[in-house]
Amino acid sequence: MSAWRKYLLLPRLIRLSRSAPKDRPLAWDRYWAGITSTGPGGEVLWDAGTDHEFLGYRDILLRHLDPMLPVVDVGCGHGSFTRSLAGIFSEAIGVDISRHAVTRAADESAGIGNIRFDIRDMTAPGAAAGLVDGPANVFVRGVLHVLTPEDQAALAENLRVLAGDEGTVFLAETNFQGNPVEYVTHLGATRHSIPAPLERAIRGLPMPGHFGPKERSLALPPAAWDLLEEGAVAIETNPVTGVERQSRVPGYVAALRPRRESVQASSPQAEAGY
Repeated sequence: MSAWRKYLLLPRLIRLSRSAPKDRPLAWDRYWAGITSTGPGGEVLWDAGTDHEFLGYRDILLRHLDPMLPVVDVGCGHGSFTRSLAGIFSEAIGVDISRHAVTRAADESAGIGNIRFDIRDMTAPGAAAGLVDGPANVFVRGVLHVLTPEDQAALAENLRVLAGDEGTVFLAETNFQGNPVEYVTHLGATRHSIPAPLERAIRGLPMPGHFGPKERSLALPPAAWDLLEEGAVAIETNPVTGVERQSRVPGYVAALRPRRESVQASSPQAEAGY
């Protein structure tokens, strides 16, 4: 599509996005309530239906995350990455803001012994409390780029609590450097048609942004976090158009640990003056 013709999509995008609830928990729960199929040919835009993307993360996970610790999959959706994580870590806990997502994840994970799911808004104060007994690793794929800076900071605080002084946080985020029109055309939208999983996301969910090194340094600042590794990656989406480049989105990965002094400063013992 030529550089200017793609912008003929704009009025339709505006009309579609008007139906998305402004309330974030409501938007995500309505979205997952309407999903009837996942995997290849399913309705979830960011579900490629294979473990190819996860296998690309495996080496960095094994370099920096202790497999003897549990891992918390934040924003687990229907649990596809949680199930992959369960093959590496002692326990995998998927958490999502949507009750319908967690129900589907539990159903699709039946029979896996070291996996469980919980409904939590991980941007809420104290949301990390009681989720695990002791420090944990954290896996975050495709969450931060759909949050406001304020919610990113709130999530980072809960990640710090979960990781404690032994766990590591792994991030994989969409980092598409373009405006919303360029983004949806990259994913296969044209003036004449929009792939169904993409249209469903536009109708029901907040407009995404991007998350890269700059955003990471603001949400997880170097004063509180040690950056262990970072790099570029391809985030894989539902291959709805059959064109490979349209199902791969530029992304960003990072592995981080809370600085020990920041963990100690906010521990219950520190707050009590011990």
